[in-house]
Amino acid sequence: MHRLESMSNPIQIAVVGTGYVGLVAAVCFVEMGHSVVCVDIDEAKIAALKSGHTLIHELHLPELLERYRNTRIRFTTNLAEAICASDAIFIAVGTPQSETGDADLSYVESVAREIASSLTTYKVIVEKSTVPVYTNEWIRRTIESNGIARSLFDVVSNPEFLREGTAVTDFLHPDRIVVGSDSEAAAALLERIYAPLTSGAYYDRPGAIPGRCTATSPPPLLLTSTKSAELIKHASNAFLALKISFINTVSNLCEATDANIEQVARGMGLDNRIGPRFLSPGIGYGGSCFPKDIAAFRYVAEQLGIDFNLLAEVEKINTEQKKRFLARVRSALGTLSGKRIAVLGLAFKGGTDDVRESPAIDLVELLLAEGCSIAAFDPAAMQRAQEEVPAGPQMQYVDDAYTAAANADALLVLTDWPQFAAIDLKLLHHAMKVPIVVDGRNLFDPKVMQQYGFTYISIGRPSVQHSRALELAASQTF
Repeated sequence: MHRLESMSNPIQIAVVGTGYVGLVAAVCFVEMGHSVVCVDIDEAKIAALKSGHTLIHELHLPELLERYRNTRIRFTTNLAEAICASDAIFIAVGTPQSETGDADLSYVESVAREIASSLTTYKVIVEKSTVPVYTNEWIRRTIESNGIARSLFDVVSNPEFLREGTAVTDFLHPDRIVVGSDSEAAAALLERIYAPLTSGAYYDRPGAIPGRCTATSPPPLLLTSTKSAELIKHASNAFLALKISFINTVSNLCEATDANIEQVARGMGLDNRIGPRFLSPGIGYGGSCFPKDIAAFRYVAEQLGIDFNLLAEVEKINTEQKKRFLARVRSALGTLSGKRIAVLGLAFKGGTDDVRESPAIDLVELLLAEGCSIAAFDPAAMQRAQEEVPAGPQMQYVDDAYTAAANADALLVLTDWPQFAAIDLKLLHHAMKVPIVVDGRNLFDPKVMQQYGFTYISIGRPSVQHSRALELAASQTF
């Protein structure tokens, strides 16, 4: 398709679900030139979106919503109306982990049944939620069981590969676009939807969101079977989690031998077969995707008789990494009971306000259980964190890093916000009662921290000690 043509053939799209995936997808489809109606059963959320509130912390999302709100993107609670007005219906509802470890598809099923009750003309139904293999087939059977003729619809798998915090850029500048379809007509519609990206036309447009793709180097579109597309998503997330757990285990080996994990990771990452990404050690992965996707992937393998115990080890390593970090804090401070701890970072990673499965929240809860008092700061996740760990006598939420550090016996870095790496170390040292920093994200240079008078403990690197900090720490241990 010619570049100019690909920007002049808008598709009518419905997106069901206004969470991290659904809202980003809806706004990006509009940015690509399509018209979108976004559906959610939460009336308060729909009202907020109509007023221009994005509700989630995502770069570029507020500006795009403001640009297209009440013009090419509409928000409604009426799914039947949205279905009738659309050619493609993207399902982007939650698939939380169930008690048995598999994905809870009850929200997907509810949407599928409601779609079935409103189908009168041919529609392409696209599963955008992260789902196990065979979900596409299950959606098809669910719709057919409600009396809908097979000729009236096709079901396509179009997994997302978005990172929270940079989801808009990831959507518009993807490494690849995966479309799993067993129907030529459905695949052709998805090709038309993504043509502004795959043709390069979008990147020629004035005001396009900048990123890695260009008009001469657009993203590839990979056409697969529906089952392959479903497996690609879970396999990709599982492999990335494996890389994280692997480098965290290597970091533990580095600590035991006084090697430097950053040097080791760089030496590994320069191998083109390995690459440098996801080789940063820390306190473990979290968020809404990796933990539940790995559990669901392992559950599917078990149900099919496939031994995938490797994933169980990945999960175990991730849990142990938080315990090892807590042990390092305890080693630095002696007893934790009665200590005042400054915590920088509550989101599961920098650039987002999401605290779901956040290792930072897990560590805060462990510290509170040990009898610590905590003063915490996060640039975006404070409100969501308070829903998980309410403020109280032992738990304070403060307005900046220096207030958190005031009178602290130690400061813990738990989220990799770039603002934390740029902190004024002189002011930080002055604020703290005992200048001990335990860095779970390796944001600082150990030599620089020692020069500023800190005892500095990080992940997989030799610790640096400062005699004054050690004396103060010893005097606070009873």
